[in-house]
Amino acid sequence: MVDLEFDGNLAIITVDRPHARNAISLETMEQLDKALDGAEGAAALVLTGAGDRAFVSGGDLKELSALRTEEQAAAMAFRMRSICDRIAGFRGPVLAALNGHALGGGAEFAVSADIRVAADDVKIGFNQVTLAIMPAWGGAERLVNLVGYSRALLLAGTGRILEAAEAERIGLVDQVIPRASFAERWRLIAHRLATVPAGEVKRVMRGVPTTEAVAAFARLWVSDEHWAAADEVMSKAKKST
Repeated sequence: MVDLEFDGNLAIITVDRPHARNAISLETMEQLDKALDGAEGAAALVLTGAGDRAFVSGGDLKELSALRTEEQAAAMAFRMRSICDRIAGFRGPVLAALNGHALGGGAEFAVSADIRVAADDVKIGFNQVTLAIMPAWGGAERLVNLVGYSRALLLAGTGRILEAAEAERIGLVDQVIPRASFAERWRLIAHRLATVPAGEVKRVMRGVPTTEAVAAFARLWVSDEHWAAADEVMSKAKKST
């Protein structure tokens, strides 16, 4: 099952398949597509898994083993890749909250997000080679962008699984959070990202003409929210002098 929750202007998609360690089946893909449809218009999006054992443990081998032809395998890969592309193209910031291990396709799902935060006991790895296959959901290319070509090839080529701290050190994970405060902290970070300015920052960082970047800044400058915040800062500064 895939759940869609709204917390204000923040959309949260949770993969909740405890019997399969949150692995992705064809039905899960269908539900992810519908959840993304429902999340349209949210200021930011969170991807996470239910429980504390797995974020997403990859593809559901028990169900996907029914795919026995190249055509069936290709159709499945295209389907999930299109979902990951939708996540990567989401207008607002996307945060992957790694509540548990992210392995194989789960790691690909995680890197489709803009930002990854992980509980400190989590492991992540592109270990598809242990099944004599390769990443096919866009994760290999995104891994290169995150950690560089040679390191990405070493990780995906050997299937090495990383502890959260090492994943953070090489840039695969952006922030590691103690397990005890993980649920509270990722939600706080997500709410800070669920703002119009953060969304505009994402859009500009992805590359727009200078005129569009300046126009976005100008729109924010004249907004009521900007002047309310500026007045508060100036008021505090005046009181401290």
